[in-house]
Amino acid sequence: MMESSTIRDDNNFDAHVDNEISACLSLDKPISFFLFAGAGSGKTQSLVDALKYLRREYARRLRLHGQRVGVITYTNAACDEIKRRLDFDPLIEVSTIHSFVWSLIGGLNFDIKQWLKVNLGSEIADLEEKQRNGRAGTKAALDREKSIETKQKRLSGLDDIKRFTYNPNGDNRGRDSLNHSEVIKIGADFLRGKPLMQSIFVNKYPVLLIDESQDTNKLLMEAFLEIQQKHNSRFILGLFGDTMQRIYGDGKMDLGQNLPVDWAKPVKEMNHRCPRRIIKLINKIRSSVDNQEQKPRTEKDEGFVRLFILPINITDKPEAERKIAERMATITGDLLWHGTKADVKVLTIEHRMVARSMGFLEIFEPLYKEESGILKTGLLDGTLPGLRLFSQLVLPIVKAKENNDDFSATAILRKNSPLLTKEVIKSRGEEQKHQIEIARKAVTKLCDLWKDNGKPRFLDVLHCIAKTGLFEIPESLRPIAYRSEIEQKIVENNSEEPVLEGDYPNSVLDAWDKFLLTPFAQIEHYASYVSGQAQFETHQGVKGLEFSRVMVIIDDNEARGFLFSYDKLFGAKEKTATDMKNEVEGNDTSIERTRRLFYVTCSRTEKSLAIIMYSTNPEKVRDHVLSEGWFENNEVEILT
Repeated sequence: MMESSTIRDDNNFDAHVDNEISACLSLDKPISFFLFAGAGSGKTQSLVDALKYLRREYARRLRLHGQRVGVITYTNAACDEIKRRLDFDPLIEVSTIHSFVWSLIGGLNFDIKQWLKVNLGSEIADLEEKQRNGRAGTKAALDREKSIETKQKRLSGLDDIKRFTYNPNGDNRGRDSLNHSEVIKIGADFLRGKPLMQSIFVNKYPVLLIDESQDTNKLLMEAFLEIQQKHNSRFILGLFGDTMQRIYGDGKMDLGQNLPVDWAKPVKEMNHRCPRRIIKLINKIRSSVDNQEQKPRTEKDEGFVRLFILPINITDKPEAERKIAERMATITGDLLWHGTKADVKVLTIEHRMVARSMGFLEIFEPLYKEESGILKTGLLDGTLPGLRLFSQLVLPIVKAKENNDDFSATAILRKNSPLLTKEVIKSRGEEQKHQIEIARKAVTKLCDLWKDNGKPRFLDVLHCIAKTGLFEIPESLRPIAYRSEIEQKIVENNSEEPVLEGDYPNSVLDAWDKFLLTPFAQIEHYASYVSGQAQFETHQGVKGLEFSRVMVIIDDNEARGFLFSYDKLFGAKEKTATDMKNEVEGNDTSIERTRRLFYVTCSRTEKSLAIIMYSTNPEKVRDHVLSEGWFENNEVEILT
């Protein structure tokens, strides 16, 4: 009895933190706060508990004044989870940052138009100056020329736009639509520059709680902080976060520092997720940054961590990783590290590595590399309408027919096909059976693409759907779906020729053209990845998640980026002059960005962790990590 009581008390020594937060949440005497909560500390639970407290104490008052509690989270999945825990209470408005900002500025069409005129004019002027001072005949000059032309065209067409549109989860290609970056910038400028909007905002949201606040866009965060200072007698800003988990470049670097003296600064010290050895590791990783230390739960096992260092030029990396998984099974005595029933989350540094490993690189690259970047977000989270057509409609119905599951196929059709809407069926009167037969033949025609071991491209599938009317064609794919054969041949034969499409350079349409020429079979692997069902994930994509066994793969050559450098963090490469200059000036460096990313990946595991690093200098890496105290001698293995 005594033992269980001790365990309960030890494991709940952070309980006072939630009481501290509740004390801040007085609508009569508001206190803003920053909750420091490291990995696995139960930050989301504290957020939910705070919301339940507000609902319990102030629901009637908030409803009487037509007010709501605003909550900003980083992902749609996090939104859904918090809403679920609060029984979808409409008093609590939970949304991603883009959705939240659009709810503030949507409908302010005149103001948005004026902002765009000024912003586009400034961008054009900057580009023209660079063009004058740059070298003619280069790719950079050609790109600037194209960009200037596009922006000028958009600027000249602004007066014809009556209403601006925006979809937080879409590709926003219409001439009247705003892109993701513009929504954030407009929202920040309006909140800071319009006193009336500030007043309206505070009246509507007397409390704003922000999850993963360290990654909230810097411009918006500064706007919220400014509002809090101006309206601190009637507005609570509650920030939940961990500066060590800031892994995106647009977050506010010094968040949590130099906060007003009247702010509360509660700290959660317990890590409920990780075993003791992992907590010791992550404490070491961050010790040079802020010396924040976490404590393990009393019942947690010691756990396992191993660093395997391999030469960068090893010929068969997948086989090496398979053998390491087998080795981890032996080290840990955990058979789920290896074999047919293995349950290991593999973290790669970059999405492209996942695409290559999982077999959907061909469909991934054209959309990921599109130069304007407006397709990237929807590609990575699976929300691009052009992709959802194939992943959420075509793939399930083809799979259902392959499995002779007519019930599931029919359910998909009734829910999604314009051929079988209630209105269409009703309008056919006595010919309803005929309409159903039309839909059935459309499905048969689609499935015939795979007949006799057929391997259709996305373009073949798209043309089939367009001809039969089986599904609605997303706007982004309509220009391609309804081309004639002659037009399609012209496009394919002149794919490098720059043409303008709508208000954007041809790069968006060109990306879709290249995507559509790839094998449809790859969509299954892609769908598995974006749904979270795959074995693979990226270092950045697992923040907030946890897994029993984690394998972290580090390969700077594969990453091909400049934002992160594990070689420098692990001592395989020396700091550059730029690195040292940034350190002196207090700017973020690739080493510190990588340190934070490494902290995030290592803190995902509940049991055991394998880190695989490919390096040009394995011995130097080993010596460095041992000198840093991250690992013990027996935890580091150099493999050849």
